[in-house]
Amino acid sequence: MSRKERAVLSFTRRRAIWVPVLLFALSFGAGGLRDALAAGLSPVVDMSPVVKVTGGRVKGAPAEGFPGVTVYRGIPFAAAPIGALRWREPRPVTPWKGVREPLEAVPACIQAPDRNHLPWTEEYMHQGAVSEDCLFLNVWTPKQQAAGARLPVLVYVYGGGFTSGSIAVQIYDGAALANKGAVIVEVNYRVGALGFLAHPDLTRESSHHASGNYGLLDQVAGLRWVRQNIAAFGGDPGRVTVFGQSAGALSVYLLTASPLAKGLLQRAIVQSGPGALAAFGWPSVKSLTSSREEAEMSGQALASAFAAKSIAELRAIDAQRLLSPPAVQGSPPPRFGPDVDGWFLPADAETIYAQHRENDVPIIIGAMKDEASAFPGYTPARAAEVGEASIAGVDQVLTQRAAAGRAVAYAYFFEHAIPWPEHPEYGAFHSGELPYVFDNLRLLNRPWTDADRKLASVVSSYWINFATTGDPNGPGLPKWTPYRAGSRSFLVFAQTVDEKVLKH
Repeated sequence: MSRKERAVLSFTRRRAIWVPVLLFALSFGAGGLRDALAAGLSPVVDMSPVVKVTGGRVKGAPAEGFPGVTVYRGIPFAAAPIGALRWREPRPVTPWKGVREPLEAVPACIQAPDRNHLPWTEEYMHQGAVSEDCLFLNVWTPKQQAAGARLPVLVYVYGGGFTSGSIAVQIYDGAALANKGAVIVEVNYRVGALGFLAHPDLTRESSHHASGNYGLLDQVAGLRWVRQNIAAFGGDPGRVTVFGQSAGALSVYLLTASPLAKGLLQRAIVQSGPGALAAFGWPSVKSLTSSREEAEMSGQALASAFAAKSIAELRAIDAQRLLSPPAVQGSPPPRFGPDVDGWFLPADAETIYAQHRENDVPIIIGAMKDEASAFPGYTPARAAEVGEASIAGVDQVLTQRAAAGRAVAYAYFFEHAIPWPEHPEYGAFHSGELPYVFDNLRLLNRPWTDADRKLASVVSSYWINFATTGDPNGPGLPKWTPYRAGSRSFLVFAQTVDEKVLKH
């Protein structure tokens, strides 16, 4: 070994020994270090990464099973929507002192317990605590490949019929997807009456003369947080893809129509949302949102059920009680979801697109073969009928969209069913693509095959590529051609992945 090589080795060893000691000293001060050494304590340093974000500093932790990925759980992105802030747009986060430790279990926004509702087993459902103080998000980020690198960002919006769901759902774990080269963000949003109650008095007190859609406004607040903070996690605030499934997919589509989301997303992925929901009897995107007047009537019905004479009285009611309002004879229980409030949505999404006022971004949109398999009246004999409804619905949405904008679109049809010998009747059910999208087969106890593992690798790679460039194609992947309106040419995810013209 040369003298120069010995010198380098000596310096490297000294640095390996003294860098932790110096960090320890910086943490506790020279006196603290001296006292610790005198007491026989080893200078062990907590090397967990700390990031400064809006509101304060947050600490990450290694993602289980992926040592190259760090997860930051439970970052507040807005003030707690409690007390006087119930049924208001999200307000700026309350700053905190010191370093905020990651939450082991992030609470869901207030919702009824629904631990297992086949075909959606526990892995698909929120299992932990619920709270009205719930506006948190999670971030997964891989190690940086180069100084100053900026990775694509995928922001997930969960489903649950606008009545349930959370970022703590097991199947949504973002570690495997982040490990493929992206920053993954998941945002809690208010659901049910607490997320979507509209009422004439709420409309009057709003400076925007709007009410309802608080859950959607939470999503916008989460995207604004991403724009302001994601660079600190290695993400590119100019390459944000929003993706979601079911109610999350409808949310994503509405975000592409909302003026409040302008500039906050550069791509969108719509999984089993507008179009696919034709299998459930929804004929159009327009039918998936109520008018403000209809939404306000539901809010008034809730107030009447509780004999509340004012919004102040409604705000004083315990949040859990709002989930089960007293029955009013002759009236069905009110249901809450997105409405055309005049602010988040100046008009219904179809009209916004027809008027060329949408956020014209590249999009992936698709459906499952057996979307309605969990609902009464479905039998395997109806599979072709349900599949045709989904295919026709997706084509209708993309045809309307093509007439309004120029951004590229890609369509898929997911025929592959999760292997489930105990329940083959559900087939390729609504949400069945999620383990493949997140590459999370390890989190679901099923008899997976090599074909399943390959499909998960392919699907998740398409999603990462799309987030990276706006084009899902990449080396080693079957070609995915942009969708032409009326062509019915879909990329079909089955035992093999092929482009097909789907006509029943």
